[in-house]
Amino acid sequence: MIELRTYDTIRGFTASEWDALAGEGAPPFVRFEWLDALESTGCVRPERGWLPMHISLKKDDQLIAVAPAYVKGNSEGEFVFDHSWARFCEARLNVEYYPKLIVAAPFTPATGPRLLVSESADRAEAMSAFARGLEQIIEKAGLSSAHVLFPREREARELQDAGLAHRCGLQYHWKNPGYADFDDFLSRFSSKRRNQIKRERRSLGEQGTEIEVLTGADIVEEAVDAMYEFYFSTVQKYYWGRQYLNRGFFHEICTRMPESIQIVLARDAASKKPVGGAFNLLGGSRLFGRYWGCSEERPNLHFNVCFYEGISECIRLGIDTFEPGAGGEHKLARGFEPTITHSAHVLAHPTLDRAVRSFVDEEALAIRQHVACETSVLKPREAPAPPK
Repeated sequence: MIELRTYDTIRGFTASEWDALAGEGAPPFVRFEWLDALESTGCVRPERGWLPMHISLKKDDQLIAVAPAYVKGNSEGEFVFDHSWARFCEARLNVEYYPKLIVAAPFTPATGPRLLVSESADRAEAMSAFARGLEQIIEKAGLSSAHVLFPREREARELQDAGLAHRCGLQYHWKNPGYADFDDFLSRFSSKRRNQIKRERRSLGEQGTEIEVLTGADIVEEAVDAMYEFYFSTVQKYYWGRQYLNRGFFHEICTRMPESIQIVLARDAASKKPVGGAFNLLGGSRLFGRYWGCSEERPNLHFNVCFYEGISECIRLGIDTFEPGAGGEHKLARGFEPTITHSAHVLAHPTLDRAVRSFVDEEALAIRQHVACETSVLKPREAPAPPK
């Protein structure tokens, strides 16, 4: 028999037992250090609409699976948009949509495991128990629903098989088939686009801008402070911006997980002053672009800091996939490809459940048709010449 429990802090677990279930190649944002830093610096707390309710599964008193989970009082910082579901629930059904439960990495629209299952456990049994457990949690806690956000496709399918509604989304990811260098990547573009990217890369040096990539022990306090200021400037720049993170989080996570952090820093070549930067995460075979900002608007700064330097690093490090974040069809012209993302949902009210299932089926069909019709700017990669 499998026992499910919930915890109001990630510190209901030890770092070693949580990360042992996450596994060596887990994305940074599902590791204990990341989730704990969000709580300890106050970025995740009930007053901001995030109440930790982390989930564990035990069998024969042995911990076999865990999941990061939160009771939400709003839909901010999730990136799987359900505002129309909330309006339908409250206006048409006269039922409160909030609070709800999400199983996710806060503020992170990036793909990764959501139920972290022991390699020695029966995965099918654990996933089935997890799906039943979500239904029990929302019933006992008086919640409207539970939402598993940005799981890997396999996990989403397993949850669908267990009865959850499966939703598709769309992002643009870069794939590495084994490029030798950046020029090898550029060879897949038409001559016009290839020359455009070369001009965009060359323009930084012509403007007097230089770029450095920092990770591990190279990440110094000045770079962390600059990156926080860039993040904050981006939040303030747009009416939809939300400041989810604080300065303390940036410093704590760079101290605790420096090997998983990559800061791309653009400096003025003359003064050495930071003028822009990107905050990325390294995990397993993926690079995740998370935050970006600048103190000066310079032509092509964004493309170089957020895209081209990340692609160069993926090629250099042999990383398979670069997820630069949510949205942005402008990424297509720079070699990113439309990629389907996933989520899974439990809705307590039967009318809401039927409406959502009908909606996500139609939405998935439209997304798959869009992906099928999208024309890649990349030419097929030429096979290597046979040895003589």
